[in-house]
Amino acid sequence: MGGARMTAPSPYSLVIETPEGVTFSFELATPVTRSLAWAVDTAASLGLAYGASRASEILGTLSADWSTAVGVLLYFVISLVYCIVLEWKWSGQTVGKRLLGLRVIDEQGLRLQLPQVVLRNIMRLIDAPPPLLYLVGGIAALVSRKGQRLGDMAANTVVVRERRNSRPDLEQIAPARYNSLLAYPHLAARLRSLANPEAVGMAVQAVSRRDGYEPMARVELFSELAEYFRGLVTFPETVLEGLTDEQYLRSVLRVIYGAK
Repeated sequence: MGGARMTAPSPYSLVIETPEGVTFSFELATPVTRSLAWAVDTAASLGLAYGASRASEILGTLSADWSTAVGVLLYFVISLVYCIVLEWKWSGQTVGKRLLGLRVIDEQGLRLQLPQVVLRNIMRLIDAPPPLLYLVGGIAALVSRKGQRLGDMAANTVVVRERRNSRPDLEQIAPARYNSLLAYPHLAARLRSLANPEAVGMAVQAVSRRDGYEPMARVELFSELAEYFRGLVTFPETVLEGLTDEQYLRSVLRVIYGAK
């Protein structure tokens, strides 16, 4: 959330505190899990680059020697584009991160932005120069209290273990009633697919603990969370008319968890 304050109480945990006094805890990814995710993504990028170079050779546009050289170049280009596209489209995940249950998030709890994704991946050229693999980035991650490689430091991002949100008690936090968002099933489905699990977890905690916040803090918190979800999918104004931020957030949770 905006202006969130962050602490790292233990080597593999991260706590973000919002200006409203609400704290959210994340488990940082370990060097081992990050290495395994990187290995998966490297294999995927190598496979794509090899396929492209072989296709060029088969089509006769390149000789065998040139095909090898182009394959090496393609690997660096494809690996960069691969990570940028997937981390942006999958809200901080690649194939490797998804398999290992990891996700890139903004270190202040804000929504991950495209420039951050681009910057952290371009910095791989420094974190992982060809002869040294990930030696530079690995050392940086080991000495950083938040497990950040140089690209993460530059982009203000961290890699965390994805929070597996158990199904909340919807009848307690979002009592069943007519949900106008469900009148547009295609938009509701899009909202479910785009919502970041970390943001969903924050919304569940915010609604569950609403009575423990000061009135103004509660209004500001719900306003920021509602703004995030509204930015994912635009429902018709007639659907949102009359809904407060808190009511909208409760409706969103019932949509995400598939409740009618």
